[in-house]
Amino acid sequence: MATPRQHVLSLYRRSLKLALDWAVNRHIWRGQAMYLRSLFEANKHVNEPRQQRVLIEETEKLLEAYKHPDPYRPPTAPGGSKYERNLPAPILDREEHD
Repeated sequence: MATPRQHVLSLYRRSLKLALDWAVNRHIWRGQAMYLRSLFEANKHVNEPRQQRVLIEETEKLLEAYKHPDPYRPPTAPGGSKYERNLPAPILDREEHD
């Protein structure tokens, strides 16, 4: 099981990626990233496990609510527009190449 610190780091990375899905330009995303960082920093000193759990659950719900319907995928990644484009041609005559 992940520690609360690992879980929060995962939530932070996921929230940054989610913000990048919605941002049109990188300079817009940068402002959103700074705002997200300030939100996470504001709760940095919460040490009580129950409060941590509540904050983590609320953040999970927010991430699910704001999930982009068509998230960004790098073009060459699986599901991207260039995935498996320009693959090498299959070798048809195996006898000549063995």
